[in-house]
Amino acid sequence: MPHRICFTAELAGIPIEIRCSYEENRTFLQDYLTEKAPLFTVEPMDADMERMRLGIDQIALAEGRKPVRHAEHYLENNAIHSLIAEGLTAYDVLLIHGSALCMDGEAYLFTAPSGTGKSTHARYWREVYGERVWMVNDDKPLLRFVGDDVLVYGTPWNGKHRLSRNASAPLKAIIALSRGEANWIRPLAPADAFGVVFKRAFTSRDPAVMRRILEMEKRLLGSAKFYEMGCNQSPESARVAYEGMN
Repeated sequence: MPHRICFTAELAGIPIEIRCSYEENRTFLQDYLTEKAPLFTVEPMDADMERMRLGIDQIALAEGRKPVRHAEHYLENNAIHSLIAEGLTAYDVLLIHGSALCMDGEAYLFTAPSGTGKSTHARYWREVYGERVWMVNDDKPLLRFVGDDVLVYGTPWNGKHRLSRNASAPLKAIIALSRGEANWIRPLAPADAFGVVFKRAFTSRDPAVMRRILEMEKRLLGSAKFYEMGCNQSPESARVAYEGMN
């Protein structure tokens, strides 16, 4: 294993010491570097990288693709991401897969299976509402629980369009997207909302960590409004979504 590179990055307001082998990963986190004293440390080892390799290969096979060989720094990047997400659960921070934007000072988080059109829908908000909207994170935002509030934070793991900001905004609503011929939006029942969060949130093989994750998911039901929405991939869907929630 190459020599270790040590630095501290602040994610969701939590300083984390990262010990890694590849300079590419310090560069990847450069917008989040801090001089603050870290609260915990992550250090990917060979076993972590092998776990990432196997997981990526399994996803490829499940999607009908042939697994390909990934660079070691890419596998380490994935391992850093997973270890950070796991460590942050001790600080009331939950990683969730979705596209988060901020409009007029409030965050809206769109979640759905990959390929549904979360990024496209978020782009329509930017097109329709212009400078009132900015992207918090287009793939893997962090939710931090502070009392009765939830703050949505950007991360450098921000999807193929590389849309994110090292900033946060209070969560207004979580919207489960699906494709349809017409645009519509309606409130989501708590039982269904829990299922949405459970499917899209980070999971762990550690029982203690999973207990913390489940506790945060339950807290989220009382801290945000939930909606389900069908959209037809047109700019009008942004207006239907915003007006339906406001």
